[in-house]
Amino acid sequence: MRLYACGGDGTLNEVVNGAAGFANAAVTNVPIGTGNDFLKIFGPESRARFSDLAALSRGPQAAMDLIDCNGLLGLDIVCCGLDSRIAVDKDRYNALPLVSGIGAYILSLLVNVICKGIAQPMAVDCGDLHFDGETTIVCVCSGRYYGGGFMPVGDNLPDDGLLETLVVPKVSRLTFFRLIRQYASGGYRDYPDLILYRQGHSVSIRAQKELVAVVDGEPLRAKELDIKLSDKKVNFFYPAGSSYAPRT
Repeated sequence: MRLYACGGDGTLNEVVNGAAGFANAAVTNVPIGTGNDFLKIFGPESRARFSDLAALSRGPQAAMDLIDCNGLLGLDIVCCGLDSRIAVDKDRYNALPLVSGIGAYILSLLVNVICKGIAQPMAVDCGDLHFDGETTIVCVCSGRYYGGGFMPVGDNLPDDGLLETLVVPKVSRLTFFRLIRQYASGGYRDYPDLILYRQGHSVSIRAQKELVAVVDGEPLRAKELDIKLSDKKVNFFYPAGSSYAPRT
């Protein structure tokens, strides 16, 4: 059985959560939503390719890893911190007069960075990494893209049985705006003191105050986040001739 999620990342997430673990089911994403970040791993022509339903129906499939965050499954990326707050608040600002699209994102970015504070206290455990303090971003990746095109880990594979985690401690606003482009383009290796990297199977995040996380575009609020590689996988089919291998 092949299932077509027609919409954005949130729609795909709902279908993935229903099909996960069923060997006789496979899902794909027809990109008619505002955001289709997971599909970007298939290259710059992914939107056009995945819109060709005839080619899509004949395409191969692969068993993709899933991230489990407090029981909610994700195919792509789980983020917690400044980036997740920006993403959640952006939807609220979209409803304001004369504000939509990129304008809502910029407004959310400015309000969160300038007014709400760039970091919040939390304890993060990932393998041998224990970080307890003011934290700007925690990003746990199975896919490669989120936030409309951010690519924090550019060589990640969605079926390698590993999670790639980036932890960004508190930085100044000046440093944040200076390095955001490098973070968004996968340049974490150039800043090992500012962007902590670990590879593994689980991440735990604890805080005294409620945290805002985003799982493939779906918001989740909790004081404790248990993030792990799920025992379940999901079959994902894609157009023939496409590849999700990192570009070199």
